[in-house]
Amino acid sequence: MAGVNKVILIGNLGKDPELRYLDNGVAVANFSLATTENYKNKSGERVSQTEWHNVVVWRGLAEVAEKYLRKGASVYIEGKIKTRKWEDKEGNTRYNTEILADNMNMLGGKPSQEDSLSSSASLPFSN
Repeated sequence: MAGVNKVILIGNLGKDPELRYLDNGVAVANFSLATTENYKNKSGERVSQTEWHNVVVWRGLAEVAEKYLRKGASVYIEGKIKTRKWEDKEGNTRYNTEILADNMNMLGGKPSQEDSLSSSASLPFSN
């Protein structure tokens, strides 16, 4: 039976996307995404738990992310989980788990001061 590796996240960027180009000219961008779950524990106290995800986007999606996404912006991400394994300089085995996004929808976020100064007809952002 075939497996399914599908991730859907809605969260806020923890930092601006970092865009770089590989030697072959392919664009890749990385950013962190925070997802927060709110619930009440057994005592009835409200608990907020945040998970951080490392997101990787490629090619045109990477360029769109770098151009339009900023820290704090809300975004919907679809993709798959990928864990990389390598050895560091000391010979220790290291792991890094990432979300390889293949679909991204910008949901809005806090506008920057530059955005609000440059466009008086901008759409309102949700917080």
